[in-house]
Amino acid sequence: MTTQSTTFAVRVLCILWPSFLMAGVAEMLVFAVVDPSELSWFGERAIAWSSTAIYSVSFLLFWAVISTSAALTQVLLTTPNPEAG
Repeated sequence: MTTQSTTFAVRVLCILWPSFLMAGVAEMLVFAVVDPSELSWFGERAIAWSSTAIYSVSFLLFWAVISTSAALTQVLLTTPNPEAG
């Protein structure tokens, strides 16, 4: 593995692992207050999914949002390399 790909892998892991942990925390906080069996689409029909499906989809959505936020922060903090060109 080259240094550049190692650096990229480390950056990806530094984004995904903390966001995974925080998605778990967000999941616990939200579903401590919200009952998944009472969720509905914009106040109309109830969502006909199992609780496990609702927990899983919401965890993945939390993870995606938090990962995107962390990745954007990483991009904004990256300084240009003056030696590259």
